[in-house]
Amino acid sequence: MPMKEVTLKLIAPVLLCLPLQLAAQDQAARSPVVVELFTSQGCSSCPPADDLLRQLATREGVIALALHVDYWDYIGWEDTFAQPGFTARQHRYAMQAAESSVYTPQIIIGGVDAVVGAKPMQVMDLIAAHGRMDSGIDVSLTEVPGGYVIEARSRLTLETPVVVQLVRYLPLESVEITRGENAGRRIDYANIVTSWQALATWDGSSPLHIEAAAETGGPAAVIVQVDGPGAILAAAALP
Repeated sequence: MPMKEVTLKLIAPVLLCLPLQLAAQDQAARSPVVVELFTSQGCSSCPPADDLLRQLATREGVIALALHVDYWDYIGWEDTFAQPGFTARQHRYAMQAAESSVYTPQIIIGGVDAVVGAKPMQVMDLIAAHGRMDSGIDVSLTEVPGGYVIEARSRLTLETPVVVQLVRYLPLESVEITRGENAGRRIDYANIVTSWQALATWDGSSPLHIEAAAETGGPAAVIVQVDGPGAILAAAALP
């Protein structure tokens, strides 16, 4: 199909029956590993990755998030979850990696490692590797009347200030697609990001306490990340 300012890499379907297992010792007392999937309802290569993310969303020690981009809307089906800000976030990741284009599906693990398409074993190996890391940052997220409370402290001196972000998401939505490359399919999407808000920049020198207002409660995650976006140093989530 004609390209705009992006490059689509076609991914062969992947059998998702491969075991998705995390060793318990890799996850003990560690921050959950954040997995971001950049996807689109208009992308015929995306359903296997969407299925993989749906499985990851049930895993202990993983915060799986689906960010729907809007740059495939022109090919016949407008993604009902897409936001320009998610497209911009993927472009910033590409700039950090010195990549000239973006594509779907793309999985970013821990803010630094990219996987093209749905490759369960590669994704799980990277999750296990990130699960063994300890940045020295402890963060918590608590739902309270009228919003959320975020607290964090660093056991080490941070080399650079980090960005504290609040992410809101829908646990599961089913979409019947009637036009475009996926016409005639009903696809279940998990952990669909609805908002991604930078709350504060923090240098780690003193404990952090943030009260974030929200009109409605529900599933959310806090992500502490090097600006860029870069490495995700700590995270916590509410179901």
